[in-house]
Amino acid sequence: RARWFVGSPTNKDNSIEYVTMIAARRLAARSALSLTQRRSAQTVPKFGTEEAMKEQAIEQIRARLAYQKELRSSRGGHSHAEEVDEMWKWIKISFIVAFPVCILSCVKDLVFGEHPHHDDSPKPDYMKIRNKAFPWECEDCALFDQKCWNACKAEKAAEGA
Repeated sequence: RARWFVGSPTNKDNSIEYVTMIAARRLAARSALSLTQRRSAQTVPKFGTEEAMKEQAIEQIRARLAYQKELRSSRGGHSHAEEVDEMWKWIKISFIVAFPVCILSCVKDLVFGEHPHHDDSPKPDYMKIRNKAFPWECEDCALFDQKCWNACKAEKAAEGA
């Protein structure tokens, strides 16, 4: 027996049950989608008179507030006193842990200080390998090497004089 559409059983009695089952699933999926609240990106009231627009805006705000209150009540959140206690707990932790760590870090930096990471002594030739000259007037100087720039300008001024 040939199947008369993809995914259906070969027996016609079973195929009617199959189609009914698929239709029931689709209907259940649609009703489940309609039960969930869809988020609306509408923030501006629909075009109309100024009073109607104001009413729609107020209506949207009231609906949003009602939804937020519903969410808050359904979650079973904390009371105000519990929230205040939690806040004071974290303030105390900040004073007991975070501030001493910051103060100790500052003291460590002041006491031990920074050591220089490089020396300003002349570099060996193998440290200044250039494949091509720099594109400015002092071709051997790096862009921010002020000592080299001053020396180069002094050499050019001596040559020109």
